[in-house]
Amino acid sequence: MRKFKIDHKFEFTTLITLYAQWIREGKLKVNSDWNKDLKIKFTAQDPCNMVRKTWGQKMADDMRFVIRTIVGEENFIDMVPNGINNYCCGGGGGALQAGFTDQRRAYGKVKFNQIQETRATYVFAPCHNCHAQIEDIGHHFGGHYNVVHIWTIMCLAMGVLGENERTYLGDDLKDIGLNKEDQP
Repeated sequence: MRKFKIDHKFEFTTLITLYAQWIREGKLKVNSDWNKDLKIKFTAQDPCNMVRKTWGQKMADDMRFVIRTIVGEENFIDMVPNGINNYCCGGGGGALQAGFTDQRRAYGKVKFNQIQETRATYVFAPCHNCHAQIEDIGHHFGGHYNVVHIWTIMCLAMGVLGENERTYLGDDLKDIGLNKEDQP
């Protein structure tokens, strides 16, 4: 739009930034009570395109605000480095589809080790490529974590995650919130 000087009245943003805004404004009612006793640990991948190439540290901060709100401050373990300095997962730029699986996984070993150091049980990966790559390197290198989308755990934190939306959750989360007494 800027390049061709096309007048527009919309702002290009991300849903994660809107989640953060809506939570801050009280429009999106979430809480981390479901994880108070469970103490399930989460970490987060900072996708290259969303964080380093587009929205920068503000996006990384918004994502962490949302995650901490839905899983509990004490249940979030950040990778080191993180935010705009986080490591690439190795799955973007066509790497997942390029057919060089061994090379992609070798590059992804850096990310795998970084995740393992957190000892988190779940990795938030808001990018589809990151999600697939982190899941693949976890299986390949013997990781003991699950990869999730923010929306899934947000729905869990609101008590509205459907039974059929839990297929990729670990046994520790598959049934949370399905019974009335489990709901936040």
